[in-house]
Amino acid sequence: MIKVQENDFSLTDEIVLLRKRCENIGALSSFIGIVRDKRENKDLISMTLEHYPGMTEKILNKINIEAHSRWNLIGTTIIHRYGELLPGDQIVLVITASKHRKESIDSCHFIIDWLKTKGPFWKYEKTFDKGYWVEARNKDLEEELKWNN
Repeated sequence: MIKVQENDFSLTDEIVLLRKRCENIGALSSFIGIVRDKRENKDLISMTLEHYPGMTEKILNKINIEAHSRWNLIGTTIIHRYGELLPGDQIVLVITASKHRKESIDSCHFIIDWLKTKGPFWKYEKTFDKGYWVEARNKDLEEELKWNN
């Protein structure tokens, strides 16, 4: 299941929904991304996430399909928020379900790495003295590349 939404999400609720949709789950892995309270040692006031509706869901679906083609997954949940978020707010949720832990853990890691670089989201962060668009970090690009083998 893929959702792009403004509203917050509940890990517990989403796990319950995933378990209702899927059978024979032996492992679940999850990742939640949270808005940090500091950026380059400056207090963050807010982060605004923008996206391209329609295209965003297509790309998230492609990432999901790629994960299913690489690992024997039983189910996945990907939720990404947009709009203005405050420090401590949840941004993204990835849950993967499989029969065995390695597939679940590795696929969850893969999905979040690809979301960071391929997801069509644009971040605008505000601190007390300025606002700026956030560029992709080299570290994120390196993390994505390790999955290209």
